[in-house]
Amino acid sequence: MQSLFLIPFSFCVSNTILLNSNSLTTIRDDAFSGLPHLEYLFIESNKLETTSKYAFRGLRDLTHLSLANNNIKFLPRDVFIDLDSLIELDLRGNAFECDCRAKWLMMWLKSTNATVSDVVCAGPEDMKGRRLNDMSSLHDECISTGQSIVGCKSVIIQDEVYVIVAQLFGGSHIYKFDDEQSRFNKFQDTEVSKISKPNDIEAFQIGSEWFFVIADSSKAGLSTLYKWNDNGFYSYQSLHEWFRDTDAEFLNLDGKAHLILASRSQVPVIYQWSRNNQKFILQGDIPSMEDVVAVKHFRIKEELYLAMTRYIGDSKVLKWGPKQFSEIQAVPSRGSMILQPFSFKDRYYLALGSDYTFSQIYLWDDDKKVFDRFKEVYIQAPRSFTVVSTDRRDFIFSSSFKGNTQIFEHIIIDLTL
Repeated sequence: MQSLFLIPFSFCVSNTILLNSNSLTTIRDDAFSGLPHLEYLFIESNKLETTSKYAFRGLRDLTHLSLANNNIKFLPRDVFIDLDSLIELDLRGNAFECDCRAKWLMMWLKSTNATVSDVVCAGPEDMKGRRLNDMSSLHDECISTGQSIVGCKSVIIQDEVYVIVAQLFGGSHIYKFDDEQSRFNKFQDTEVSKISKPNDIEAFQIGSEWFFVIADSSKAGLSTLYKWNDNGFYSYQSLHEWFRDTDAEFLNLDGKAHLILASRSQVPVIYQWSRNNQKFILQGDIPSMEDVVAVKHFRIKEELYLAMTRYIGDSKVLKWGPKQFSEIQAVPSRGSMILQPFSFKDRYYLALGSDYTFSQIYLWDDDKKVFDRFKEVYIQAPRSFTVVSTDRRDFIFSSSFKGNTQIFEHIIIDLTL
């Protein structure tokens, strides 16, 4: 196997490089570093199956590139991103697999100003002979569609990425990420004979063991715990029958694993993990909190709290004290499906979504030990608030049941200047 690592400057005697018929199998990152004024690059009739993502980095003056007559099956996403001056690209005579890996190339072909040769599909079987240039969608090849998905959780087990998907119709499934195809493939159909109407999914780890629980909201449902056994997740323990569970929340109380199940028909119940039995054992409940639709736990300076969402009546903030949760604050929340705690830089917030009016953002007052109303935002039927932070900027993503997902940036302004 021959790889192209780096072209020395002395090799380029003009603005052109010819690397034809050299049995090259791949091109490594920055192989043409130091040649920013290269204009013509021909790598034809080799044995290339792909290139590294940054193989052509820095070639901003390149106008003509030929990778014709190789064995290229796919190219990494955005491999041509630095080629600002590209006029002509020749990809003839290759063996492109027009699956999910080719979706980015299909989209790039629609947007580039360069003239590109025919990109003919060699596979999959139903794609053979078709021109990628003519396609407008690879939807069926790239997206595993579900019907009425209610929950989606990702876990990393033994360096493999899995996504657990719970849905109302068509069963629930587990998908595994395939590095070679750059896509998630179905790994397992979850045994859900006891699940009639999944409403939430919670994945967690106890010791070295992985679990997830599906909260069943049907009248005859049975919330169920699943456990990983090296071959997949399988039904492990039945929980909470007949109570129309709406949400599951895993948390540690005083160093012990606990699970809270919220319900439409009774107050939330608390299970504690038994090391002896290796099962969850019913420990108690949270009184005076009927009809809870969601439970989220959070910490402020090591103190543990719960945000309990109610669609009718007041949502509640509870604090963990000696052996029980106690209410510290009620928040008016008619039409709310989510009361989400989040924090940025030691500032603690609650986002209260509403289906009927403006959603409210609350800010923690450390002196009063309660949340004060801070800001209101308009979001159509919000269902979740998710924090996303980069090195320098903080955002919160709000998904909507009826409209577009909205993104808000967290900014602190110093008014003393």
